[in-house]
Amino acid sequence: MTPNPALAGRFAADLDALVAPDARVGVAVSGGPDSLALLLLAAAARPGKLEAATVDHRLRDGSAGEAAEVAELCDRLGVPHATLPLEWHEAPQANLQARAREARYAALAGWAAQRRLAALATAHHLDDQAETLLMRLARGAGLAGLAGIRRLRPIDAGGGESILLVRPLLDWRRDELHAIVAAAALQSAEDPANRDPRHDRTRARALLAAIDWPEPARLAASAANLADAEEALQFAAGRLGEERQRADGDALLIDADGLPRELKRRLLLIALQRLGEPAPRGPELMRAIAALEQGGTATLGKLKLEGGRLWRLSPAPPRNR
Repeated sequence: MTPNPALAGRFAADLDALVAPDARVGVAVSGGPDSLALLLLAAAARPGKLEAATVDHRLRDGSAGEAAEVAELCDRLGVPHATLPLEWHEAPQANLQARAREARYAALAGWAAQRRLAALATAHHLDDQAETLLMRLARGAGLAGLAGIRRLRPIDAGGGESILLVRPLLDWRRDELHAIVAAAALQSAEDPANRDPRHDRTRARALLAAIDWPEPARLAASAANLADAEEALQFAAGRLGEERQRADGDALLIDADGLPRELKRRLLLIALQRLGEPAPRGPELMRAIAALEQGGTATLGKLKLEGGRLWRLSPAPPRNR
């Protein structure tokens, strides 16, 4: 059942690049082929330093049985396992996948924090990355969205804690992972949602399967390049936030003169965060920037924004009732 040494060593190097080699790691295992491959590779790479969890969404028949099968496999591998059943006051009807994903990550992050794990690993792979880039191109996403699935990022674990989410399989192909599961003679679960054409990912997967010119590895490489560009812009914007913002009483002044629009956008977002105002939707933010560039005014949340040589952000006056 253990993957061959070459594959195990390759995975260990990928995981060690994200999480210290002596750290305890959790893996999210749904019972699908990708996550089963992750479990097998991680069990070989970190014996005695691995725990697994399966989220039972309780949204379809058979989910509890699939979680039980994962638990049995983990017992055979000597990996501690937890099943995390989701509690729904009312089963979601709209935005099902998004709401299920949000609830799943909240449950997994809380479990990982409770178990004092250094990181939580998921089985997102290269083909997922290619599909994600296509999906976000179709939605007209900006640079942050086109950067795709990140190799690591913190996620909220509740109670003021966070857990590091890592994706050590982003350089692995789906076929490689399925071959590992087949070689172990394991039967994987299949989520019917993966065949539902109403979902963007299903359509992106079908598109990549139907035509041969958008090579998934090249699409994933583009996403990685865009992620590097996003990181560079975030770094530059952080420096500009220190250099071009200053307090003026209860207001904040921004010197956006001469900056490209993308840096103006990021500088304004930093200022809004500094003043405790949540980030607005993209079109709303861009309308505000257009007004400021013309020397006009705009309102975002509880703030009044005034254009000119320096942009001024201050508490908006109370509205007349």
